[in-house]
Amino acid sequence: MKKIVLIGMVFLFAMSCKQDAKQASDETGFDFEKLLNDFNEEGLVLDPIKATNAGDSRYNDQFPNFLSEEYAQKKRAYYTKYKEALANIDDSKLTETEKMSKAVLEWDCDINLEAMTFKKDLMPIDQMWSKNLDFNQYAGGTNAQPFKTVEDYHTWLTRVDNYLVWLESAKENMREGMESGYVLPKSLIVKVIPQFEGLSKGNVENHLYYSPIKNMPESFSDEEKDNIKAAYASLVENKIMPAHQAMTEFLKNEYLPKGRTSSGITGTPLGDVYYNHQIKKYTTTTMTADEIHTLGLSEVARIRSEMEAVKEKVGFKGDLNAFFDHVRTNRKLMPFTERSQVIAYYDSIHEVMKPQINKLFGKQPKTPFEVRRTEPFREKSAAANYNRGSLDGTRPGIFFTPIPDVESYNIFDKEDLFLHEAIPGHHFQISLAQENEELPDFRKTLWYSAYGEGWALYTESMGEELGLYKDPYQYFGMLSSEIHRAIRLVVDTGIHAKGWTREEAIKYSLENEAESEADITSEIERYMANPGQALSYKIGQLKIIELRARATEALGEDFDIKEFHNQVLETGCIPLQLLENKIDNWIAANK
Repeated sequence: MKKIVLIGMVFLFAMSCKQDAKQASDETGFDFEKLLNDFNEEGLVLDPIKATNAGDSRYNDQFPNFLSEEYAQKKRAYYTKYKEALANIDDSKLTETEKMSKAVLEWDCDINLEAMTFKKDLMPIDQMWSKNLDFNQYAGGTNAQPFKTVEDYHTWLTRVDNYLVWLESAKENMREGMESGYVLPKSLIVKVIPQFEGLSKGNVENHLYYSPIKNMPESFSDEEKDNIKAAYASLVENKIMPAHQAMTEFLKNEYLPKGRTSSGITGTPLGDVYYNHQIKKYTTTTMTADEIHTLGLSEVARIRSEMEAVKEKVGFKGDLNAFFDHVRTNRKLMPFTERSQVIAYYDSIHEVMKPQINKLFGKQPKTPFEVRRTEPFREKSAAANYNRGSLDGTRPGIFFTPIPDVESYNIFDKEDLFLHEAIPGHHFQISLAQENEELPDFRKTLWYSAYGEGWALYTESMGEELGLYKDPYQYFGMLSSEIHRAIRLVVDTGIHAKGWTREEAIKYSLENEAESEADITSEIERYMANPGQALSYKIGQLKIIELRARATEALGEDFDIKEFHNQVLETGCIPLQLLENKIDNWIAANK
């Protein structure tokens, strides 16, 4: 009987919320819910890849030329239209949920319009962040782009044709950038060249873009299979390979000689103004480069002292930098001989955590979850990452881990990696937002790095609460990951605001963390390619830790960790100031 009454109360509350929203719409003279839905629908037309990632198949054949002036005009008009519409809305007539949606939408319009004032499109390709790398992930046939029907196979062929138009525009933009100083550092260009060169040659049937043929459904007729095979072979041989060969030659013969020797974004006309924009975009704060640099130095010093304690605990004789080398090269921390053992290792971490997760999280996602090896074509240059599941939950969330050399796969920092990329990090945060029926659709797939990466780094600090870090080396791994993010505050601002060179940033990192020189070099080059993104992790983590401490102190015995996590996660990605306001209101309501 109690359960029936509770269900009835929940139903009445949900109906009340909808009635509040309808009342707000009536009083303001327009349908606010429709405005949010229109923003989402028009956004999917503008960025059909976003629709594909969400499991919406309506635009799977489309790939607009994101670099064209026509596209820029449409994008500018889109954000301007909704920014102006929001300016005419009276907050006092909105529900609390609608006020949050309005504030998030205002932020999104402003930051995107601001980004369009810069000529970053003249550097459209780099070794980690550019659209060609994202697009290549769909080509294998195992990602968000579906390959289940005959129509799916033909749809992809059309999307590839559209993508090749973008690729040609990228080359044109890069030529223009070469003439005006908008060009990548040489050290990044040499990393881009192999990515194109690898797709420009080889056996057609072993090519990445031929991969979907190997998993064709048996239900296809022989004629359908033959036609699709011929079409995909022609695609690879007559379109993909020549286009990638042309880009390879351009990069080698034209672009690389024009590459710059500077490391920071101030070596381009984008300058300090662009870096300040990137700080705002990725931290969702008004912090300055100097403030972030100082915070980073402080955090590095604090975490180093904790690392010293672990070094003493395991009885290592030598200084901390020697201990870093010991951890990097300790064969006992590299136990695997088969890649399947790596996947099984992560599954075992999940099993250990399950009882504790139930104590800390009231809401848990329904979306399935898997661990997979990173695709071989991007494995050598990729970091571990999470790919969100579809909105309807039919495609699982996937934690990808690169295993280029299984026998050197070091596990000292892999428990915290699983917490961050998988559970309860990105999988919980992203899936719960997508499953939240109270959120308007545009907020279910919105991504603000300070919130999303901040949450994931916060979950790393929960390892002991989740039954992990019992081995001191694993706890040291957590500290290593945290200091890695603290170092980012120092080196990202160092490179882009203080004139540091690539080599100076690498040296600072080597002196303060246990990552290999090769991994550190890739990391530094990552920051060079996308200024400011690396700042988001630590800034977001520190804010969530601060809010948890504030709530714990204010509520005392009434503090409920499950409810705190619900409050943080139920909103989806939002700027940090909006999250802080929400938690402060929750504290006040429960005091």
